[in-house]
Amino acid sequence: MTADAQGPFVGAGAFSAGDLMMVSVLLRLKSSGILDEYPNLAAYVARGEARPAYKRAFAAQLAINTGKPPAG
Repeated sequence: MTADAQGPFVGAGAFSAGDLMMVSVLLRLKSSGILDEYPNLAAYVARGEARPAYKRAFAAQLAINTGKPPAG
């Protein structure tokens, strides 16, 4: 993945649904330490996690999975 070649995110540099999906998938690798071997991917995940849209989407999905309304 070369998100940095075009901008901070995949697809013309604007945060998109594709980024939501990719960050969610790559986030699963975080605890394994694999992302540490790929600083560009680790930075991409960090940028995605920091986005308000990602935080809202993650909170909404967590609420569905837990049966509890999102906080805030």
